[in-house]
Amino acid sequence: MKQSKKFCDGCGAQTYIWKNVMEEQERKRYCKGCWSCHELNQGIKHKPTRSKKPLAPRSAKRAKQESQYNREARVFKEAHPHCKAGIPGKCTGQTTDVHHMAGRVGDMLLYQPYWLPVCRGCHDWIEAHPIEAKELGYSMSKTNTDIN
Repeated sequence: MKQSKKFCDGCGAQTYIWKNVMEEQERKRYCKGCWSCHELNQGIKHKPTRSKKPLAPRSAKRAKQESQYNREARVFKEAHPHCKAGIPGKCTGQTTDVHHMAGRVGDMLLYQPYWLPVCRGCHDWIEAHPIEAKELGYSMSKTNTDIN
């Protein structure tokens, strides 16, 4: 059902009605603006709102995984000091990043067989060109991975 505009008894404008009330045996209609400053509205106690506590940026489980990942990635980069992608015009040769060939969702964050040591230039190129990266073997489908 489509709501229609009616005349507000507070301001007299034709607008959408926010509140219908009975005042002295007569029905009155008010728009949102008029009802918010209406004297009958002043005595109404409103429900307390929930606290606006922000959501945690990550779960406790994920925070623990990321802490473990940071330690393992540091060791991985030290063990693989040279970039494995070697993209012409982009590669600096020194490993600075760990590329997750099958994504980082869930347990894939810590699954090292799908890690690739890359420099920042190659990593940026791989992320910007996903089709070419899959063709060159630097990335793989996130749905067809199987970790045991």
